[in-house]
Amino acid sequence: MADTRSTTERDAARNRAQQHFAASDRRDVEVKQMIEDERSAMGARIAKLRALRIAKEEAERAAAADAPPAEPTKAKAKRAKRKTI
Repeated sequence: MADTRSTTERDAARNRAQQHFAASDRRDVEVKQMIEDERSAMGARIAKLRALRIAKEEAERAAAADAPPAEPTKAKAKRAKRKTI
């Protein structure tokens, strides 16, 4: 079956389809860029929190090294339980 539409109608239909696909491609690119931005923001946040945690652990380690050693507590002698008859 031959296409009976004129070339201008076919060209117009082709242009509309291309515009639709171009818009879809632009949306895809924008979504991918948004995802990448979110990933980089999350990575920066994780790096910041990791640095803070490491600094805190180092400060605790230094404080523990400077603190005098704790004296061990003496364990009380256990008393034998009486058996009741």
